[in-house]
Amino acid sequence: MLYLTSSEKELVVIALGGNAFLRKGQKGSVQEQWDNVRNAMKQIAEIIEKGYQVVLTHGNGPQVGNILEWMEALKHKLPPLTMDIANAMTQGWIGYMIQQALHNELRRRGINKTVVTMVNQVLVDRNDPAFKNPTKYVGPYYNEKTAKKLMEEKGWIIKPDPRGGWRRVVPSPDPIDNIEKEAIKKLLNDGFIIIVSGGGGIPVILEDGELRGIEAVIDKDLASERVATLVGADYFVTLTDVEGAYINFNKPNQKLLRDLSIVEAEKLYNEGHFAPGSMGPKVLAAIRFVKNGGKSAFIGHLEKAKDILEGKTGTKIHP
Repeated sequence: MLYLTSSEKELVVIALGGNAFLRKGQKGSVQEQWDNVRNAMKQIAEIIEKGYQVVLTHGNGPQVGNILEWMEALKHKLPPLTMDIANAMTQGWIGYMIQQALHNELRRRGINKTVVTMVNQVLVDRNDPAFKNPTKYVGPYYNEKTAKKLMEEKGWIIKPDPRGGWRRVVPSPDPIDNIEKEAIKKLLNDGFIIIVSGGGGIPVILEDGELRGIEAVIDKDLASERVATLVGADYFVTLTDVEGAYINFNKPNQKLLRDLSIVEAEKLYNEGHFAPGSMGPKVLAAIRFVKNGGKSAFIGHLEKAKDILEGKTGTKIHP
């Protein structure tokens, strides 16, 4: 059982989307990444300043995609690493940037809290059907001509991203459990702000009683829901680059969904209104969180984090 101190209000798990680190049209320079992370942490600091206890998770699609491309380009010089190791690398890379940026922003506001990053493993099933049907978008956006050339040259699976352009897709098995969950709970109880399940967590399987890394990328929203549920969070917030969950997204008749009961959200999800690999996992994670006892789940734009949590914008899913 997790107990909050009297000086804190409620516990919220916040899943940061890729736009916290890389915006569309950017090349991903170090300066661009720092600028994006610093802006994102202003939003998170506002929520902490309101008195909420916060756990942060984050995506790593562009970053792990870049690492895989670097390995491909250098495969004749250096032995390539596996995808689970690439994921671990991004946990350190992105966690460090969030950790430093949030530390500095909190100090500017007179808030004395310690931010820590955890290298975090997440258990999956080696027989998960996702390994036969890759859906998770990673890496940069390509035009159709370049995408088809890369598929032919590298044997990658590249699909149109509903948000625009073409991107590589890799297996995204369902998260079962968080290996370091007891450490997460202890750090929370001791008052730390923690960054966990980076990139959905490092995917591992249980084989002959031992943990083994496996080639996959776990969806960060589904893994974040696992974290939110295991720590008994009050709220779960997914921050992305759109205003919330839409039906008929990117069509003339698109409609932003502002307030959904769990019954309504499940109906729309089961009818296929939310694309796999983008909004689909976000809605599914929200549904699971509320079903598992959470008060409410929210989906919305990174730049409006506090307003989303207050129900002023974004999509809210509730019992």
